[in-house]
Amino acid sequence: MSMIATAPPATTAPGRPPAVRLTWLVALGIVLAALNLRTAVTSIGPVLDQVSGTLGMSGVVTGLLTTLPVLCFAVFGAVTPWLGRRIGEHRLLLGALLFLCAGLLVRVMTGSSAVFLAASVLALSGGAIGNVLIPALIKRHFPHRTGTMTTLYATALAVGTMLAAAATVPIERAADGDWHVALGVWAALAAVAAIPWLALSRSEPERNSRRENAGTRGLVRNRLAWTVAGYFGTQSLIAYVMFGWLPRLLQDRGFTDGQAGLSMAVFTALGIPVSLVVPVIAARVTGQRPMVVGLGLLYAVGFAGMLWAPASALWVFLLLTGVAMGSFPLALTLFALRTRTAEATSALSAFAQSAGYLIAGAGPLAVGVLYSATGGWTLPFALLFAVVAAHIVTGWHAAGDRYLEDEPA
Repeated sequence: MSMIATAPPATTAPGRPPAVRLTWLVALGIVLAALNLRTAVTSIGPVLDQVSGTLGMSGVVTGLLTTLPVLCFAVFGAVTPWLGRRIGEHRLLLGALLFLCAGLLVRVMTGSSAVFLAASVLALSGGAIGNVLIPALIKRHFPHRTGTMTTLYATALAVGTMLAAAATVPIERAADGDWHVALGVWAALAAVAAIPWLALSRSEPERNSRRENAGTRGLVRNRLAWTVAGYFGTQSLIAYVMFGWLPRLLQDRGFTDGQAGLSMAVFTALGIPVSLVVPVIAARVTGQRPMVVGLGLLYAVGFAGMLWAPASALWVFLLLTGVAMGSFPLALTLFALRTRTAEATSALSAFAQSAGYLIAGAGPLAVGVLYSATGGWTLPFALLFAVVAAHIVTGWHAAGDRYLEDEPA
């Protein structure tokens, strides 16, 4: 059976059937799309002061801008399976990338903070839809290569995340300090990513409506769905806290601004090699519980070192925590490993990411409150240790050798 059941006739080279050619196009499209899913988020941070100053944003509006990603990922991710059934998964991902491109363009062409926020929502909606769709597309088109394709997806996601964070300021400097150019350039990358899906928009795969209903019914009452959501959400909470507060922690421990920035770059870059390894291993073993526990313990050791180790040894524990962030590609892999069909993968991905990002959104705020109230890091890390415990517990259940469709309510 071909991987894309409704592929149209195409002229191909001898010995290369249309379905094979389209499969390679799907793989290329997934990688290019993944490069773009975080650019709207991580490109804004390095130039946030310039943006807020130019547009006259108040502190409240600036805070709302930094909160928009988790809100959009939760809201738009939740409706993605419904949209996919009505529009088609290929056409929906094409639309998501066009939304992303349009949002990135509009927000650098306006002088209004309200329009900037609205354009950011448009761009982030594209990223949110892609977050949910791609695991389902991997399950549908590559059911026997889930680990390999999730590796490509997670690695491209990590590369895009790091690239937008690291290159925005150099681009701004090259453009004589114009942040409009630095943010707008990422729209071109989104436009390139849309090209394969424009070609694929005529080759929607067949879907089994009975399986769709079975896969999406009753996830709110499904224990496995909640544990996958808990695992994804606690990982995302840790990640958002690290990305938001790690530079301040390092500065409080005696690092200079430059050293803290370099440490943050290394910490982010570790996601690339980790993403290359974790999904492949997860897909080849029967149960992923040893991986869940091992990565969770790395978090605990890394956090303990950040809190209590001498400043000269912080690099070691920073690296351990960076490796522990491999729980993110592991969580992405679980969407496919815990389901039998692409429809169920889409439903679980939407449910886990929507609930998970709502959980994650509270993390940076809670750490900020505790840090401001105490002036130290003991209570914030106490919170993180509790989150790590919940991360291991939910992951233990989510990583068992079972399937969503077989779970009782």
